Amino acid sequence: MTLQNTLLPCVEINPPIPASGCVIWLHGLGADGNDFASIVPQFGLWPHRPVRFVFPNAPSRPITINNGYVMPGWYDITSVTKIDGHLDRAGIDDSVNAIKLLIEREEKKGIPSNKIVLAGFSQGALIAMMTGLHYDKPLGGILALSGYFPFSATELTEIASPANASIPIFIGHGKEDTVVPYFLSQMTFDLLKNQGYSVGLHSYAMAHSVNAAEVNDIADWLKMIF
Repeated sequence: MTLQNTLLPCVEINPPIPASGCVIWLHGLGADGNDFASIVPQFGLWPHRPVRFVFPNAPSRPITINNGYVMPGWYDITSVTKIDGHLDRAGIDDSVNAIKLLIEREEKKGIPSNKIVLAGFSQGALIAMMTGLHYDKPLGGILALSGYFPFSATELTEIASPANASIPIFIGHGKEDTVVPYFLSQMTFDLLKNQGYSVGLHSYAMAHSVNAAEVNDIADWLKMIF
Protein backbone atom coordinates (compact mmCIF):
# COMPACT_ATOMS: atom_id res chain seq x y z
CA MET A 1 0.00 0.00 0.00
CA THR A 2 1.40 3.39 -0.97
CA LEU A 3 0.01 6.65 0.36
CA GLN A 4 2.11 8.65 -2.09
CA ASN A 5 1.57 12.41 -1.66
CA THR A 6 -2.05 12.27 -0.54
CA LEU A 7 -2.93 13.90 2.77
CA LEU A 8 -4.63 11.55 5.19
CA PRO A 9 -8.20 12.37 6.22
CA CYS A 10 -8.17 13.82 9.73
CA VAL A 11 -10.41 14.72 12.63
CA GLU A 12 -9.41 18.24 13.71
CA ILE A 13 -10.19 20.10 16.91
CA ASN A 14 -9.33 23.77 16.79
CA PRO A 15 -8.92 26.20 19.69
CA PRO A 16 -11.28 29.19 20.03
CA ILE A 17 -8.56 31.55 18.80
CA PRO A 18 -5.96 31.05 16.03
CA ALA A 19 -3.66 28.13 16.83
CA SER A 20 -0.04 28.74 17.78
CA GLY A 21 0.79 25.05 18.24
CA CYS A 22 -0.36 21.63 17.06
CA VAL A 23 -0.54 18.05 18.30
CA ILE A 24 -0.73 15.37 15.60
CA TRP A 25 -2.09 12.28 17.39
CA LEU A 26 -2.03 8.79 15.83
CA HIS A 27 -4.53 6.13 16.88
CA GLY A 28 -3.89 2.43 17.44
CA LEU A 29 -4.65 -0.60 15.29
CA GLY A 30 -8.30 -0.90 14.27
CA ALA A 31 -9.28 2.50 15.64
CA ASP A 32 -9.68 5.83 13.86
CA GLY A 33 -9.14 9.54 14.29
CA ASN A 34 -12.06 9.86 16.70
CA ASP A 35 -10.45 7.53 19.23
CA PHE A 36 -8.78 10.18 21.40
CA ALA A 37 -10.60 13.32 20.28
CA SER A 38 -12.85 13.35 23.35
CA ILE A 39 -9.98 13.78 25.82
CA VAL A 40 -8.74 17.10 24.37
CA PRO A 41 -10.79 19.25 26.83
CA GLN A 42 -9.23 17.34 29.74
CA PHE A 43 -5.80 18.76 28.94
CA GLY A 44 -6.94 22.27 29.89
CA LEU A 45 -4.75 24.00 27.30
CA TRP A 46 -7.23 26.59 26.06
CA PRO A 47 -7.46 29.58 25.93
CA HIS A 48 -3.92 30.37 27.12
CA ARG A 49 -2.35 27.68 24.94
CA PRO A 50 -4.25 27.67 21.64
CA VAL A 51 -3.22 24.27 20.33
CA ARG A 52 -4.87 22.53 17.39
CA PHE A 53 -5.29 18.75 17.64
CA VAL A 54 -5.10 16.73 14.43
CA PHE A 55 -6.12 13.06 14.53
CA PRO A 56 -5.30 11.37 11.21
CA ASN A 57 -7.05 8.22 10.05
CA ALA A 58 -4.74 5.37 9.09
CA PRO A 59 -5.56 3.66 5.79
CA SER A 60 -7.21 0.25 5.92
CA ARG A 61 -4.91 -2.68 5.17
CA PRO A 62 -4.84 -6.46 5.71
CA ILE A 63 -3.42 -7.35 9.13
CA THR A 64 -1.65 -10.71 9.14
CA ILE A 65 -2.18 -11.57 12.82
CA ASN A 66 -5.91 -11.00 12.33
CA ASN A 67 -6.11 -13.55 9.52
CA GLY A 68 -5.64 -10.86 6.92
CA TYR A 69 -8.72 -8.96 8.04
CA VAL A 70 -8.73 -5.44 6.61
CA MET A 71 -8.75 -2.69 9.24
CA PRO A 72 -7.21 0.74 9.87
CA GLY A 73 -3.51 0.29 10.56
CA TRP A 74 -0.26 2.17 10.22
CA TYR A 75 1.57 -1.02 9.19
CA ASP A 76 1.06 -4.77 9.10
CA ILE A 77 1.74 -6.95 12.15
CA THR A 78 2.80 -10.55 11.61
CA SER A 79 3.28 -11.80 15.18
CA VAL A 80 2.30 -11.01 18.74
CA THR A 81 4.53 -13.66 20.26
CA LYS A 82 7.64 -12.08 18.79
CA ILE A 83 6.72 -8.42 18.72
CA ASP A 84 10.28 -7.36 17.93
CA GLY A 85 10.56 -9.81 15.05
CA HIS A 86 9.71 -9.19 11.40
CA LEU A 87 8.58 -5.63 10.81
CA ASP A 88 6.62 -4.20 7.92
CA ARG A 89 9.27 -1.60 7.10
CA ALA A 90 7.54 -0.61 3.87
CA GLY A 91 4.31 0.08 5.75
CA ILE A 92 6.14 1.93 8.52
CA ASP A 93 8.07 4.10 6.07
CA ASP A 94 4.89 4.82 4.13
CA SER A 95 3.10 6.01 7.26
CA VAL A 96 6.09 8.07 8.40
CA ASN A 97 6.05 9.88 5.06
CA ALA A 98 2.29 10.50 5.42
CA ILE A 99 2.78 12.09 8.85
CA LYS A 100 5.59 14.25 7.50
CA LEU A 101 3.11 15.65 4.98
CA LEU A 102 0.80 16.62 7.85
CA ILE A 103 3.67 18.33 9.66
CA GLU A 104 4.47 20.27 6.50
CA ARG A 105 0.81 21.25 6.16
CA GLU A 106 0.84 22.67 9.68
CA GLU A 107 4.01 24.61 8.92
CA LYS A 108 2.33 26.09 5.84
CA LYS A 109 -0.51 27.19 8.12
CA GLY A 110 2.02 29.16 10.16
CA ILE A 111 2.80 26.73 13.00
CA PRO A 112 6.58 26.60 13.65
CA SER A 113 7.96 23.06 13.58
CA ASN A 114 9.12 23.39 17.21
CA LYS A 115 5.49 23.94 18.22
CA ILE A 116 4.33 20.67 16.67
CA VAL A 117 4.09 17.60 18.90
CA LEU A 118 3.73 14.06 17.55
CA ALA A 119 1.65 11.72 19.69
CA GLY A 120 0.63 8.13 19.21
CA PHE A 121 -0.99 5.15 20.92
CA SER A 122 0.26 1.58 20.36
CA GLN A 123 1.01 1.31 16.61
CA GLY A 124 0.68 5.08 16.45
CA ALA A 125 3.41 5.47 19.08
CA LEU A 126 5.93 3.67 16.88
CA ILE A 127 5.09 5.93 13.92
CA ALA A 128 5.22 9.04 16.10
CA MET A 129 8.69 8.08 17.37
CA MET A 130 10.01 7.11 13.95
CA THR A 131 8.76 10.34 12.39
CA GLY A 132 9.85 12.61 15.21
CA LEU A 133 13.35 11.19 15.54
CA HIS A 134 13.85 11.29 11.77
CA TYR A 135 12.34 14.71 10.95
CA ASP A 136 14.84 17.22 9.60
CA LYS A 137 13.50 20.23 11.53
CA PRO A 138 13.20 20.56 15.33
CA LEU A 139 9.82 19.43 16.64
CA GLY A 140 8.17 20.27 19.95
CA GLY A 141 8.05 16.76 21.40
CA ILE A 142 7.07 13.10 21.06
CA LEU A 143 4.31 11.48 23.12
CA ALA A 144 4.48 7.67 22.91
CA LEU A 145 1.69 5.77 24.69
CA SER A 146 1.51 1.99 25.11
CA GLY A 147 3.93 1.43 22.25
CA TYR A 148 7.57 0.65 21.61
CA PHE A 149 10.53 1.40 19.34
CA PRO A 150 11.72 -1.94 17.94
CA PHE A 151 15.02 -0.87 16.44
CA SER A 152 18.62 -1.24 17.60
CA ALA A 153 20.96 1.56 18.62
CA THR A 154 22.69 1.21 15.25
CA GLU A 155 19.41 1.54 13.35
CA LEU A 156 18.43 4.51 15.51
CA THR A 157 21.71 6.24 14.68
CA GLU A 158 21.06 5.66 10.98
CA ILE A 159 17.62 7.28 11.00
CA ALA A 160 18.12 9.93 13.69
CA SER A 161 18.14 13.59 12.69
CA PRO A 162 20.50 15.99 14.50
CA ALA A 163 17.64 18.53 14.44
CA ASN A 164 15.78 16.44 17.04
CA ALA A 165 18.69 15.20 19.15
CA SER A 166 17.26 17.03 22.19
CA ILE A 167 13.54 16.57 21.54
CA PRO A 168 11.47 15.97 24.73
CA ILE A 169 9.97 12.46 24.75
CA PHE A 170 7.15 11.26 27.03
CA ILE A 171 6.69 7.48 27.22
CA GLY A 172 3.59 6.23 29.02
CA HIS A 173 2.60 2.60 29.50
CA GLY A 174 0.36 0.39 31.61
CA LYS A 175 2.13 -2.22 33.72
CA GLU A 176 -0.79 -4.61 33.16
CA ASP A 177 -0.66 -4.33 29.36
CA THR A 178 -1.00 -7.78 27.72
CA VAL A 179 -1.13 -6.45 24.15
CA VAL A 180 2.15 -4.52 24.12
CA PRO A 181 4.03 -5.66 27.25
CA TYR A 182 5.38 -2.96 29.55
CA PHE A 183 8.97 -4.20 29.26
CA LEU A 184 9.02 -3.02 25.63
CA SER A 185 8.58 0.56 26.81
CA GLN A 186 11.34 0.00 29.36
CA MET A 187 13.62 -1.21 26.56
CA THR A 188 12.64 1.80 24.44
CA PHE A 189 13.38 4.15 27.33
CA ASP A 190 16.79 2.57 27.95
CA LEU A 191 17.69 2.76 24.25
CA LEU A 192 16.74 6.42 23.92
CA LYS A 193 18.31 7.39 27.24
CA ASN A 194 21.58 5.68 26.32
CA GLN A 195 21.59 7.61 23.05
CA GLY A 196 21.34 10.89 24.95
CA TYR A 197 17.67 11.73 24.39
CA SER A 198 15.60 13.70 26.91
CA VAL A 199 13.10 10.96 27.69
CA GLY A 200 10.84 10.12 30.61
CA LEU A 201 9.10 6.80 31.35
CA HIS A 202 5.74 6.94 33.12
CA SER A 203 4.04 3.75 34.31
CA TYR A 204 0.41 3.25 35.31
CA ALA A 205 -1.76 0.57 36.87
CA MET A 206 -3.75 -0.20 33.73
CA ALA A 207 -3.90 -2.48 30.71
CA HIS A 208 -3.62 -1.42 27.03
CA SER A 209 -5.42 1.87 27.54
CA VAL A 210 -5.19 5.39 28.94
CA ASN A 211 -6.36 6.32 32.43
CA ALA A 212 -7.02 9.55 34.33
CA ALA A 213 -3.58 9.63 35.94
CA GLU A 214 -1.89 9.38 32.55
CA VAL A 215 -4.15 12.09 31.08
CA ASN A 216 -3.15 14.40 33.94
CA ASP A 217 0.55 13.71 33.35
CA ILE A 218 0.14 14.31 29.62
CA ALA A 219 -1.63 17.60 30.35
CA ASP A 220 1.26 18.75 32.54
CA TRP A 221 3.77 17.73 29.88
CA LEU A 222 1.89 19.51 27.09
CA LYS A 223 1.67 22.68 29.19
CA MET A 224 5.44 22.50 29.62
CA ILE A 225 5.94 22.09 25.85
CA PHE A 226 3.54 24.87 24.88
